[in-house]
Amino acid sequence: MQTTIKSSVSFSGVSLHSGKPARVTIHPASAEHGIWFRRSDIRVGDALVPARWDAVNQTPLCTRIENARGVSVSTIEHIMAALVGCGVHNALIEIDGPEVPIMDGSAAVFVRAILARGIVRLNAPVRAIEVLKPVEVHGADGAWARLEPGQGLRIDFRIEFEDRAIGVQRKVLNMGNGSFVRELCDSRTFCRQADVDAMRAQGLALGGTMENAVVVDGDKVLSPGGLRHADEAVRHKMLDALGDLALAGAPILGAYSGHKAGHALTNDLLHAVFTTPGAFRMVVCDAETASHLPGVGAHLGEIPAVA
Repeated sequence: MQTTIKSSVSFSGVSLHSGKPARVTIHPASAEHGIWFRRSDIRVGDALVPARWDAVNQTPLCTRIENARGVSVSTIEHIMAALVGCGVHNALIEIDGPEVPIMDGSAAVFVRAILARGIVRLNAPVRAIEVLKPVEVHGADGAWARLEPGQGLRIDFRIEFEDRAIGVQRKVLNMGNGSFVRELCDSRTFCRQADVDAMRAQGLALGGTMENAVVVDGDKVLSPGGLRHADEAVRHKMLDALGDLALAGAPILGAYSGHKAGHALTNDLLHAVFTTPGAFRMVVCDAETASHLPGVGAHLGEIPAVA
C-alpha cells in the first residue's frame, strides 16, 4: 500500500550554499499525491514545485527542481533520500526559501524525525517502475551511470579521488528492508579543502562548516571527530543517488550502477530511461514485491548511533 507520514514535522537549519537560515516542514499527503515542495515565501503565483525528474534544472553541486514559473528549490537530495529510504510515497514539503537546510550533511536528522512521527498506510496500491533493459549514460572524466533489470532496487557505486583520505571506494547494497536507514542515512557530504576555498571564492558554500561536511586534505580528515565510516564518502554518494532516483516519481525495480557519477548524470539517466522505447513499464506491486521496497520495516533503532 502507498504511505505518508503520520503527522507534520519541521526542521530548521542553515542552507549550504547561501548560508541563510531555512525552515522545512514535511506534511502528510493523500494517496496518488506524490512528493511536492511548496515555497511558503512565494505570495503570488504558483508556489508548488514537483519533485520529479523532468522538473530538474541541473546544477553541478546539488539537485535543484523548478516549476514553469521559475520557482525553484535546491539541495533536495538528502530529504528526498530520507523519504524514499523510510518508505514514504506521498508528502508535501513546505519550505520558506529556495534551499533545503544542510543539517549535519547527511539525511539522519530527517530520517529520525520521519520514523519518530510514524508512517501511515493509505488505501491505494504502490505502482513501481520496472526496468526492462539496460540503459546507460556517460559523463566527463570516464563517469557513467546505468540502470538495468533487477529485483527490488540495488545500488552499486564506485568513486575515485586523488586524496588518500578518500581514494578508491566501492559499495553494493540491496536497498530493501530498511538498509538505507542502517547503512547510508548518517553518511555526510564530503569535499576537499581546495574545493571549499574555490567555492567560497565564488560566493558558494557559505553555510558549509566542518560540522556539516567531511572536509579532507590529502591523507587528512580535517572535520572534528573524523569519519563515521571508513567508506563514508561512497556511502554518501549512494545516499545522493537514492535521493536523485526518487525523482522518478515511483519506486524503481532495477539495479543502479554509478562510476564517479553525480547528480546531473543520475538525472540524465532518468531522462534516458523514460525516453528509450521499451526501457521500462509501470507495474502494480504485489505484496511480495512491495515487501522488498526501500523503507519497508525500517525503525528508529536502526539509525547508527554516530548520527
